[in-house]
Order: sequence, then structure tokens, then C-alpha cells
Amino acid sequence: MSLGIEEVFLRLILAVILGGLVGFEREAHNRPAGFRTHILVCVGSALIMIVSAYGFGENFVELYDLDPSRIAASVITGIGFLGAGTIIRQKGTIQGLTTAAGIWVVSGIGLAIGIGHYAGALITTVLVLVSLFVLNRVDHLLLSGTKYCRLWIKAKDSPGLLGNIGMVLGDMNINIKKIDLHPGEYDETYSSDLVTLDFKVRIPGYLNHQELINSLSQVKGILEISWQGQELFYSDENQEDPF
Repeated sequence: MSLGIEEVFLRLILAVILGGLVGFEREAHNRPAGFRTHILVCVGSALIMIVSAYGFGENFVELYDLDPSRIAASVITGIGFLGAGTIIRQKGTIQGLTTAAGIWVVSGIGLAIGIGHYAGALITTVLVLVSLFVLNRVDHLLLSGTKYCRLWIKAKDSPGLLGNIGMVLGDMNINIKKIDLHPGEYDETYSSDLVTLDFKVRIPGYLNHQELINSLSQVKGILEISWQGQELFYSDENQEDPF
């Protein structure tokens, strides 16, 4: 059994459209894998499935006892490596898991299109978009009261450092749930030992995190501050801090 050029064209174009819809949401949120990446994954998966199912010919498959589905199945393994490249561990947080899962699902959509299972591809695309657009807002509404976040601080090791940080967090009604302290080595630039503090905190829904960063940056000895893996404060001054 073979496909005509019109059917091949239809399936590949549909892969571009559905993969692009998912990729557009990732691109809008400035994720590592965006619009073009999702299109390429979806189209590539669809093409591989088309070649696997229709590219060898019935006589060739029967003669050599081949299983065309093996080639398509290997797509899932390959996409796993691609998705792993979008996962980043940065200063106490892990980012990119949703994007990696999106790439994996898009490859499945492409495989479904390639074999002609249009209903499955369309329904899955709709469910993915609902999950990314709608459920994300629902999640924020449900957790609008309190939620858990990660705060990462690099500072000069000095007496009272942790207490001063705790005072700032307490004044803003932030509850410290866990602290990981990582002692560093002596730094000649600052003439001091450096430490990193990795906080897991519970914050109120009304918190202005930029106000928190501004308050923490005034604490004596703090050099770097990251909130949810994003660096928001960096001091390269080798001098006494404001207080």
C-alpha cells in the first residue's frame, strides 16, 4: 500500500499546523523549545511514520519479514533525548519539564498524523492546548492564597547573616520551610568565605517578589539573589554593604 502525493502533503501540512499550535504557546512564554522546534518535531515524526508504514512496500516487508512499526517506535526514544536538553537545573529550581513533555506529546501527535489517525491527533492537540492555556490559569487561581517558591542567595559568610535574612522574610509574611546551606571557599576578591543559601519558602499570594529582592539586597554581605531560578540581583562591589 502506498500514499499519493496529495495525502502525503495533507498529513505533513496538518503536522505543521498542530505542532505549531502547541509550539506557539511555548514561544509565547519564552521557553527553550518554541514554535519552530515543535513544528520540526511534529513534521519529522509524521514523516517517519509515513516512511515506516508506506515507504517499503508490501512485497519488501513480506520478503524480509520486517516490522515497519519499529522505526516509528524509535522516535519516542530519540525525542526523550531532545526533551532532556530542555530541562535545566538552575540555582535550586528545575525548569523545562513542561516543555520537554510538550515535545514528547507533539511527537506522538506527528506519529498519529503520519499513520492517518487524524481524530486522535486533533483531540490530543485540543487537550494539550487546554492543559497549557486553561489549566495553567486554574492552577494560579487555586494557589493564589499561598504557594511554594525557591529563593537562592550567595553571600559573604558573616555572623548574623541568616538572622538578617530571616527578619526580612518574616516582615513580608514569608514562611521558611527548608534551608540548604552550602559553604564555599575563601574568595580573595571579597576577602571572605562565601556561602550559598537555598530556601524553600511559602509566600502569600499578594507578595511582590521585586520588593522582596530589593529588601534582601540591602542586607549586609549578600552578593547574588535568584528567585525561582532567575537571577534578579547581582553585586560585584568589593565594599561594605549599606547596613
